[in-house]
Amino acid sequence: MKSNTGLVFALPALIVLFMLIAYPVFYTGWLSVTNDQGQFTGLQNFSAVLRPRVTTQALWNTLWWVAGSIFFQVLLGVTAAILLNQNFMGRALVRSIALIPWVIPGIVAATTWAWMFHTEFGIINYMLTSTGALDEPVGWLTRSNTVMPAMIAINVWKLFPFVAIMVLAGLQTIPQELYEAARMDGASYWEEVRHVMLPQIRPVITAVTLLLVIWALNAITIIYAITRGGPANRTVITPIQIFRLAFENVEFNQAAALSVMFFAVVMLIVLAYSKAFASQPGEVQ
Repeated sequence: MKSNTGLVFALPALIVLFMLIAYPVFYTGWLSVTNDQGQFTGLQNFSAVLRPRVTTQALWNTLWWVAGSIFFQVLLGVTAAILLNQNFMGRALVRSIALIPWVIPGIVAATTWAWMFHTEFGIINYMLTSTGALDEPVGWLTRSNTVMPAMIAINVWKLFPFVAIMVLAGLQTIPQELYEAARMDGASYWEEVRHVMLPQIRPVITAVTLLLVIWALNAITIIYAITRGGPANRTVITPIQIFRLAFENVEFNQAAALSVMFFAVVMLIVLAYSKAFASQPGEVQ
């Protein structure tokens, strides 16, 4: 009886978990292999959703979105964490200010940046043209070669503080003896960064990067709120295409099929990343 006590107490939570996660996943899988009348159609929905050119375009856009966002988020986040780890006057205030982009709601950030990038009234074009950096305003959100970099820049601004605070927490756990030993060997500051800090925070960077990959693969707030996937599908990523199929085209079965394929790809990426990097311990070189 005692051995079942834990299961009895956990049963309500397990039931809720099943209703919120397991049932939607199962139902999505069922929708992907049926039609509107609930009749089994096999792989017909999968082939139908892969046929349009926008599916391939959305996949490439997703890859650019994820790779560009994560590279600069990690780079800026680690750099900011190293700088914020130094002793200087007003350090606590600067750390608090650095967190502001992360705590701002995504829709608020998207709306604000949409106005800042506006071709005629945006402050970014005003600053660049008034200083002579540009001869005329640039349509950041309407040109095919600038819209995705603009979206990536907004996403980097939004999430690099999260990387910074996580890495900063990791930096503060490094024993001072390692720094003292490095200085006794004549190491410069940048050599301390390379041979002491970065190896010690490698597990933190690995875990944070995995979180960023998952978030970027599922993030649609910034892009959808600003461009809705335009212009000419230049910023359509796979989650937005799934949303369009389901709630704009009312093609729930095709949306479910694309969701199943996207879920499989995401799981493969996460498993491959975890196998390749998560087991690597931090080492002092």
